[in-house]
Amino acid sequence: MKNGTTHLFVPGPTNIPDAVRRAMNVSMQDMRAPDYPELTLPLFADLKKVFKTETGTVFIYPGSGTGAWEAAISNTLNRGDRVLMSRFGQFSHLWVDMAQRLGLEVDCIDVEWGEGVPVEEYQRRLGDDRQGRIKAVFATHNETATGVTSDVAGVRKALDAAGHPALLFVDGVSSIGSIDFRMDEWGVDLAVTGSQKGLMLPAGLGILSVSEKALEAHKQSRMERCYFSFEDMKASSTTGFFPYTPPTQLLHGLRASLDLIFSEGLDNIIARHHRLAEGVRHGVHAWGLRLCAKEEKWWSNTVSAIVVPDDIDARHVIANGYSRYRTSFGAGLSKVAGRVFRIGHLGDLNEVMCLAALASAEMSLRDAGAKVEAGSGVAAAQEWYRAEIAGNLQPLQVQAA
Repeated sequence: MKNGTTHLFVPGPTNIPDAVRRAMNVSMQDMRAPDYPELTLPLFADLKKVFKTETGTVFIYPGSGTGAWEAAISNTLNRGDRVLMSRFGQFSHLWVDMAQRLGLEVDCIDVEWGEGVPVEEYQRRLGDDRQGRIKAVFATHNETATGVTSDVAGVRKALDAAGHPALLFVDGVSSIGSIDFRMDEWGVDLAVTGSQKGLMLPAGLGILSVSEKALEAHKQSRMERCYFSFEDMKASSTTGFFPYTPPTQLLHGLRASLDLIFSEGLDNIIARHHRLAEGVRHGVHAWGLRLCAKEEKWWSNTVSAIVVPDDIDARHVIANGYSRYRTSFGAGLSKVAGRVFRIGHLGDLNEVMCLAALASAEMSLRDAGAKVEAGSGVAAAQEWYRAEIAGNLQPLQVQAA
């Protein structure tokens, strides 16, 4: 029997709000109709608010965050260009791999998984680059594989301290719309996200925000591109159209998602993600377990990667959750496979949903042989949430019967 809800606590795709699902249940439209821009032009404008940019240009690609990565590279750099990158998880690794396969000369700093972008080392290497050979600096804002958030503002300070003109690329796939991100203030030149994380949509949109500086760099780029061409996208999107068939239903869903985001308020959403993540972390620590993120400064507010005891295989924990308790947790990837499982806590969720994730994880851990006290993590998170919510509420006014 499969009564009730199947629980999804992977770090993406995330849960889709009912309002967003309903918005996508529309008939197909004529993508060349004269009123089509009434749907699309406000989307481009409102996405700029999510990226916190007034001067950037937003492109929406039918694809994924990975496609937007490729668009960012292929439209602003040239084969043989030297770029500074760091690798500290599966997704930062994949970005390095893409850069190499596209013909860039990658100066890659390997960092222990559980740490983030090495800002001090970035500054040292940028300062040593007197000839300006480094054309771009890449930073993975939130490494989903290890639950690590890096200091993008610190990377900008490193660039400025070195007086370096390199472009700043940021992977914000699992951060933008959930964790504080400020494109203009931090001097980010190319910021990438996807529809299936904080935007609470199905996978299918790769979204890229591009600074004026990056658009200037585009004029000097000769790398091969076709589908991801800035020229084609810019020529069409300024009038509200696309150079190829757009995913119209997803765009209707994006409209509903953005409406929900603005209704709650982006700053409130960022605060909610911190509050929910803290509750999960209280639960993990009550189990006597630790996070993959090595220090508190790295803790992610969108995903917690939890290290299991040495005698436990995290894959068994994940399998128990899925087969016994109808709960999906994120798997450990690459170097941390079998060593961690991940609880995604981003997008459309609340305190009680996080408590459900912890309750299922407790049972799954115990079934796998972990010596975790039943109810300990849930109780710790409950007290955190109760205190946080009480601290933000006005006293209840109870009327006499």
